[in-house]
Amino acid sequence: MRVTRCFIDTPLSTGATLVLPATASAHVARVLRLRAGAALTLFDGRGGEFEASIHAVERSGVSVLVGAHVPTERESPLMVTLLQCLARGERMDFIVQKATELGVTQIIPVHSEHGVVRLADAAAERRRAHWQSVAIGACEQSGRNRVPMVLPVQALSEACAAPPGAAHRLLLEPEAPRSLAAVVAEAGTAAGGAAYALLVGPEGGLSEAESALARRAGWSACRLGPRVLRTETAPLAALAALQMLAGDFAA
Repeated sequence: MRVTRCFIDTPLSTGATLVLPATASAHVARVLRLRAGAALTLFDGRGGEFEASIHAVERSGVSVLVGAHVPTERESPLMVTLLQCLARGERMDFIVQKATELGVTQIIPVHSEHGVVRLADAAAERRRAHWQSVAIGACEQSGRNRVPMVLPVQALSEACAAPPGAAHRLLLEPEAPRSLAAVVAEAGTAAGGAAYALLVGPEGGLSEAESALARRAGWSACRLGPRVLRTETAPLAALAALQMLAGDFAA
């Protein structure tokens, strides 16, 4: 039987008793209908996970007793930052969720010229917080113990300069002369993994000026096969390919 996993945004320690966050408490008590004594797994994003058990289910929340720390890690040897131009409706949620399952390290939402989604400051922060919660839920489901960071929405010109630690910067373009596989093979994989950044355009694609800007910033254009993929399909296909070519899918 699979044990329910919950993210706790404070440092955990063996022997501590704590009350689960409101959303987790409601899910455990009302949806799963777990009772005192039921086993849980807790993680705080700082590495590994903790065995735990429900101490009491009360109106104020579900209290749990934190057990032994288990140094389990399920992170890819690749450090991948996804620069994703904003997508409409639930597509962005889908991208964040599945990218997290596929091992992405951090996600930067990007405003672009052809993008149809425009977010002002307050709305952008609300969406960022929402996407961060989506990433947390994906970690709980997939077994990851380290939550990818969803950064604030950035302009494409700003995002292209980030992240400074990415040794290999890949710009997905359907008409690029080289394939992603060829670019990754040329880059090779450093001992202990490699750092990649992946830039994915909006539904209307990047403008010529944006594509040129990315190239000047050191991004290598590459394609994913002969077909044009939707903005919500392309990053997931690319992440899966990266994990197969240089990550942990082949392990």
